[in-house]
Amino acid sequence: MSLLVRTLSLRDFRNVRSRDLELGGGMNVFVGPNATGKTNAVEALQLLTAATSFRHPSPSELVREGCERGRASCVVEGDGRRLDVACEVDRERRSFVLNGKRARSVTVVGTLPSVLFEPDHLLLVKGAASRRRQEVDQFAAQVNRGYRRVLSSYAKGVEQRNRLLRDGAPDPALLGAWDESVSLGAAALLGARMRLLSRLLPLVADAYRAISDGEDLSFSYECSLGVDPAGLDRAALADAMREALGRGRADELRRGMTLVGPHRDDLRFAIDGREARTYGSQGQQRSVVLALKMAEVSVAGEVCGTPPLLLLDDVMSELDARRRSAVARMASDGVQTVMTTTNLEYFSPEALEDARVVRFGA
Repeated sequence: MSLLVRTLSLRDFRNVRSRDLELGGGMNVFVGPNATGKTNAVEALQLLTAATSFRHPSPSELVREGCERGRASCVVEGDGRRLDVACEVDRERRSFVLNGKRARSVTVVGTLPSVLFEPDHLLLVKGAASRRRQEVDQFAAQVNRGYRRVLSSYAKGVEQRNRLLRDGAPDPALLGAWDESVSLGAAALLGARMRLLSRLLPLVADAYRAISDGEDLSFSYECSLGVDPAGLDRAALADAMREALGRGRADELRRGMTLVGPHRDDLRFAIDGREARTYGSQGQQRSVVLALKMAEVSVAGEVCGTPPLLLLDDVMSELDARRRSAVARMASDGVQTVMTTTNLEYFSPEALEDARVVRFGA
């Protein structure tokens, strides 16, 4: 089974007044000067597949200046199906429409999974832990509809518990009830996260080895509960969370926040035994991120039964020739791809031979 985006239409979206694009089933290259709408088109495709944007805009930022509302829509076809997906935005909110009917964002997520690679992702290795958690969680939400519910429920529980802590927890029984709720939520989220990572990380290591001429990439999951969550069942994870909350109660009351749990965890990478964040060269760190994206493409295809839409926004200029070649291989391996660039010389003639080139600007 293979689902493909056939058309993308933008109306008063970002800086685009009106644009209709037809996409090919292989590589699509959007080329043109900066500020001509290439990245806006990629953002629209991410919104229509993942119901989120890597730019994290407010609804009003998605509407063209001087307009009251905007719209992005696409037609997805394959396996005898046709899906019309739209994102409608005004100054206050954004909403989704699926086959002519209003739809919740969770319904849109995962209909056609997408994998995005943009320049800021090159900071995934050396950036803050929140970047790595967000990368894992957003990908997991696309390939497992239940993951998003578990993540949202846990986040709401932590938020409610933090409010009690900030108020000094005047009712110990109420805080105890939220301890239990958050512990159960943490166990469910950690279990789902570890199942995904057990599938994803071996493929990241294989991809990195191929890109880096044999260097070894390893991983460590830094769990704030003080345990190794791999292999622990939900009951054991909940017990570990309860114990961690009990140990840190005084510190949490003083600081007014929940200091342990999957929202505080981290994923670390090591290259030949040396921490990539500290000791990895810029090229090595970029290879780690590229390998992660290659692995996400593979897992999304396996889990969802259809290859994902691969979105590559202006990354070729940030990579050397060897890594550009790796990107080109990934983009040509049976995956529908949309790439933006200001310079077609980043692509070999062979790569462009079967690509659909769409020009933006003058």
